[in-house]
Amino acid sequence: MATVEEALKALEPLRDAGSGKGLLELGWIQQLRLEAHRAVFLLALPGFANSQRERIATGARSALLALDGINDVQIELAPATPTAPIGAAGHGQPAPLQAIPGVRQVIAVSSGKGGVGKSTVAVNLACALAQQGLRVALLDADIYGPNAPTMLGVADRSPEVSGSGDSQRLVPIESCGLAMVSMGLLIGPDQPVIWRGPMLNGIIRQFLYQVEWGDRDVLVVDLPPGTGDAQLSLAQAVPMAGVVIVTTPQQVALQDARRGLAMFQQLGVPVLGVVENMSWFSPPDQPERRYPIFGSGGGQTLAQEAGVPLLGQIPMELPVQEGGDSGRPVTLAQPESTAATALQHIARRLLELTSP
Repeated sequence: MATVEEALKALEPLRDAGSGKGLLELGWIQQLRLEAHRAVFLLALPGFANSQRERIATGARSALLALDGINDVQIELAPATPTAPIGAAGHGQPAPLQAIPGVRQVIAVSSGKGGVGKSTVAVNLACALAQQGLRVALLDADIYGPNAPTMLGVADRSPEVSGSGDSQRLVPIESCGLAMVSMGLLIGPDQPVIWRGPMLNGIIRQFLYQVEWGDRDVLVVDLPPGTGDAQLSLAQAVPMAGVVIVTTPQQVALQDARRGLAMFQQLGVPVLGVVENMSWFSPPDQPERRYPIFGSGGGQTLAQEAGVPLLGQIPMELPVQEGGDSGRPVTLAQPESTAATALQHIARRLLELTSP
């Protein structure tokens, strides 16, 4: 098993692209530790170096995984210190979080990896909150894989757009009791989004502040999977009531969920709890039977490790898939189903956790 000294030596060649100085010398890599075949360190980049984050993370992972006994690398992010543009709060000064006019609370839904049903949970949670009598909006911030329009049956519609540049305004689409905006409403069904960080940050800020959201009790934000620019952009832009972490019981999903959860904790965003999706499968003709296809207990383990609640467990049921494909989420189409009941319970838990 490699030592910490050997790990630090492996990281020495990593350099800042601008100054050429080593990242260890600059203090951008901190708190390196080795835990049971895993290397963990804190990545503390100044705002001007955020564009290097992916390159640095890739280089650090490659260097550490080459060491004896290191099978995994976890990168934690230091609390961000975003800077305001020149002429705002002064160049290099921290930019304050900016609330969305008319929106009382923002709740993000995130996952460490794709394929765990994060968007399904986000859409149905938004619908379940609306069923509680709240005025709810949904921001589909999964720019690279926007699925909310299909799930809400509005993939063939486009929002009204007026003005241009900073004065441009979008009118959200109304569906299933929600006001919704998504990149999927602005591009063709087969058109890929191939953007780097600054463009991604720009469209997320536009969705936050240049949409006519009106008066809303809560804005649910469906984030893309992972720990990338979208998560950072949201955390550095708007005050949030908290984030919900979605995972499956599977160990691979849990590993990525831990990273995502740790990122929000490092950014100072409250983690409201964990939702375990696909907890078991029940055949339609034998609803009393439960088959834990992806294992069991993973969501509870993650929640206990992080000291946050397990908000609920959602089973795999045909009505969930049918509702997503038909544009009528399961919480509306079959509210008495087991999955819908679980989602409604999670929505009530969120209301309890975020109530003043």
